[in-house]
Amino acid sequence: MAKLLEEFSLGLFFWQTLLFGLLLFLLWKFAWKPILGAINDREEGIKNALDAAEEAKKEMQNVTADSEKLLKEARAEREAMLKEAREIKDKIVADAKEQAQVEGDKLVKQAQATIESEKKAAVADIKAQVANLSVDIAEKVIKEELSDKKKQLKLVDDMLGDIKLN
Repeated sequence: MAKLLEEFSLGLFFWQTLLFGLLLFLLWKFAWKPILGAINDREEGIKNALDAAEEAKKEMQNVTADSEKLLKEARAEREAMLKEAREIKDKIVADAKEQAQVEGDKLVKQAQATIESEKKAAVADIKAQVANLSVDIAEKVIKEELSDKKKQLKLVDDMLGDIKLN
C-alpha cells in the first residue's frame, strides 16, 4: 500500500506538474499579453491621472496667484477710489465754506449799504422836519412881529438900513 500510495502520489505529481505547465503555457500564449497590456494600460492611466492632477495643481496655483493679484489690484483700486472720494468731499466742503463766506460777506455789505442809505434818508428826513419846523416857527414869529403896524415899519427900516450898509 505504501508503494501504491507512492506511485499514486508520483503520478499525481507528474500530472499536476504537466497540467500546471500546460496552464502556464496557455496563460503565456493567450492570457499573458492581454493581462500585461491591461496592467500597462492601467499603469499608463494612473500615470496620466497623476500628470493631470499635477497639471491641475499647477493650474490651481496659477489661478490662485492670479486671484490674489486681482484681489490686490481691486483693493488698490478701491483705496484709490476712496482717496479720490475723500479729496472730492474735502474740496466740496471747502468750496461750500468759501461760498458761504462770500455770500455772508455779500449779505453783510448789503446790510451795511442798506443801513447807510436808511441812515442818510433818516438824516435827510430829520433835516427836512427841522427845516419845516424852523419855517413854521419863523412864520409864527414874523406873524407876531408884523401884527403891529409900528413894528412892521421898524422892521422895514431896519432891513433897508442893513441893505444900504452892505
